[in-house]
Amino acid sequence: MKSALHRCIRKRLHQFNGLTIQRFNDSTFGRLPIFCAVIFSMVARAQVPPPDTTSARSISGQFIVTGAPFPAARARLVDRPEIATNADFVRLEPALLAVSAGRIKASLQRELDLDPNAPWRGQIFLVLHPAQSTDEDVAIISERFANGWNYQVRLPDVLPRTRFARAMTGVLLLEFANRNARARSAEIPAWLTDGLSRQLLDDDWQKAILSSPAKKVNGLLVSRTVTTERGLDPLAGTRRILRYEPALTFEQLSWPTGEQLSGADGGVYRASAQLLVNELLALKNGRAHLCAMLEALPDCYNWQMAFQAAFRENFPRPLDVEKWWALQIVGFAARDSGPRWTPAVSRAQLDEILSVPVEMRAASNALPAHAQISLQAVIRNWDRARRDAILQTKLRDLELAQLRMAAPLAV
Repeated sequence: MKSALHRCIRKRLHQFNGLTIQRFNDSTFGRLPIFCAVIFSMVARAQVPPPDTTSARSISGQFIVTGAPFPAARARLVDRPEIATNADFVRLEPALLAVSAGRIKASLQRELDLDPNAPWRGQIFLVLHPAQSTDEDVAIISERFANGWNYQVRLPDVLPRTRFARAMTGVLLLEFANRNARARSAEIPAWLTDGLSRQLLDDDWQKAILSSPAKKVNGLLVSRTVTTERGLDPLAGTRRILRYEPALTFEQLSWPTGEQLSGADGGVYRASAQLLVNELLALKNGRAHLCAMLEALPDCYNWQMAFQAAFRENFPRPLDVEKWWALQIVGFAARDSGPRWTPAVSRAQLDEILSVPVEMRAASNALPAHAQISLQAVIRNWDRARRDAILQTKLRDLELAQLRMAAPLAV
């Protein structure tokens, strides 16, 4: 009887995400009736949340968001005008946070070339609490259960956009790395979390990170939107920072200080981390190697061992990665001729240069219609004088475009 009741209580406790499974001994069963009443009252409270507690769930079901109630008599930091109108801060609420989490995950999958249809194995609980200041930390807690790992992220409802992106990137990398983990959780290197989160922010954060509307106008919710120029180098922000400060060495990136992690160094660490991640992804099979490193992390005592095993094809010895990184820093500084185009925009610009605009008439008395013909058609069919004039113009356009082309296409 005691054994069956013991298993029942353990099963009930195991259904609680975020509660530690307790162990019982024989002396515990003398107090079982009272203890059971406490446990099942906890279950009832968990199943029927208070009316002033809001919650949301993502479409995939992986993200569950809960928001703690706030006393009506107290003024909330999230409602202050200087916060509501500042685009550098994210104002979180459960429904929008659930959508943002899904979009950030999709962006990370595209960046690492992960299968978007691969099943997730760890549920992520996002717990909001009223912010007391704009400089609160974010806590990420991972817990192991019989069927895998679950995660809890404790977030203030107001925090800097950079800190929010870093927290979400960190927990998503942790979930991916721990999918096959058993005994221990993975250790995600700081440079990888900072590099990928900064990549997300520099890409198109307006679509991924949703903040609460700032105000109402004629009954409609209105938010401030910051428009960024698209099609330029995603490392433009990193170039601005590293133009006056040298990028950190591989050893410095491996052992960051608290000042660097908080961004108090002027963003040099985060910019250097983004550059490192960008260069690793550009290597042959770089994305596959980075994913292999993440999967190997739970089985290694430190991330350096997982990195060396995953990137052995590129860096046979540990010293090789330091030499390679030193060359990348020099090359990055040398080719800083201004903003560069993304690969997609570079391809579009090449297509435009390698075509020639012409006017065509279906009949002698018809109005001209604009069209594009290939440069090959000009070389084959036009007379020498007109052909050479077009070719000189195209050569000049190619020389100018080379300064802005993405690295794989500039060659």
